[in-house]
Amino acid sequence: MNEKELKEMIAGILTEMVADNQAVSTATVTAEEKPVTTHVTETTEIEEGLIPDITEVDLRKQLLLKNTVDPEALLKMKAFSPARLGVGRAGTRYMTSSTLRFRADHAAAQDAVFSDVSEDLVKEMNFISTKTICNSKDEYLTRPDYGRQFDEENSEIIRKNTTPKAKIQMVVGDGLSSAAIEANIKEVLPAIKQGLNMYNLDFDNVVFVKYCRVPAMDKIGEITDADVVCLLVGERPGLVTAESMSAYIAYKPTVGMPEARRTVISNIHKGGTPAVEAGAYIAEIIKKMLDKKKSGIDLKEAE
Repeated sequence: MNEKELKEMIAGILTEMVADNQAVSTATVTAEEKPVTTHVTETTEIEEGLIPDITEVDLRKQLLLKNTVDPEALLKMKAFSPARLGVGRAGTRYMTSSTLRFRADHAAAQDAVFSDVSEDLVKEMNFISTKTICNSKDEYLTRPDYGRQFDEENSEIIRKNTTPKAKIQMVVGDGLSSAAIEANIKEVLPAIKQGLNMYNLDFDNVVFVKYCRVPAMDKIGEITDADVVCLLVGERPGLVTAESMSAYIAYKPTVGMPEARRTVISNIHKGGTPAVEAGAYIAEIIKKMLDKKKSGIDLKEAE
């Protein structure tokens, strides 16, 4: 199949997707929280190999089932879940649009795992750039223990560029999704800082860790002797989003400590807890840890 035939085939698929969406989008809905069906762009002309991004379509607002008895109720049900509900079928198989969307979301998840956080972003945010003893993404994925350790050179970088015995040490790690950091970090860090300022607290230099696993924060805690260490890290991406970030926070973390000593705030992304809202909550949690001198399960029991 040559390039011209390939483009013609893709254009035909997009035309089919538009026709499917138009055929099932005639549902009328009532006033309150009115769901709005969205469609793939009608333009099927392909220029320089570019096609419309089908991942921009909100699945919860997409009505794909034909001859639906109650389309209004179906859209309301879909609004409560990002799951692939009511995706329709052609005979015994999924519709072309549903299949392509599944593959596109799967590809985005893979890209989030195997790509790196932009060095330009690290410089722009003025992070202290470090890395664990992993030498590649493959090694990071196959040796989780390497993602928890620093060599002497990187330990010294952290030691020289952070404030000893600080109340709060912020850490950013790529984790399993570089996309999560790039999508959220510019909003969540200022929100945390603003929230902490309300309690007359602050943080200074932020450590960035490449090839980072969560327990890397424990080693940073020992190096800096900070009261609270907060790690913002990319979560394992799924088919709903590749941009979900978590905050792992601990009071005086140490290497080998039980996981129960960590407090976790997860699902930070535009479809979950927005970065700004999460930042305010993280600041509140940090203040409680400093007051109670506890974290994780111990903090929960002390409340």
